[in-house]
Amino acid sequence: MASSAARNLFKVYVGNLPWTVGHNELKNYFSKFGYVNSAVVSFDKKTGLSRNHGFVIFSTKEGYEKTINTSDHKLEGNILRVQPTNNN
Repeated sequence: MASSAARNLFKVYVGNLPWTVGHNELKNYFSKFGYVNSAVVSFDKKTGLSRNHGFVIFSTKEGYEKTINTSDHKLEGNILRVQPTNNN
């Protein structure tokens, strides 16, 4: 089984998410670039509202690279900010 560090190797930060996007919508969008191990949207614990950002972890380097090399990501009308995380 892969270590925690290995699982996070192909992780990207996604900002400017529409407030209507949840975990499934985020995963579905990024699945077109490669297999997504997990997609998590951050929610405020008190209000339950989206914090408009999340993280996507790919299972392969190819999916990760396709994602960060794509210049325009758009979901539900918002242009997303996609950046590699520090551990890449």
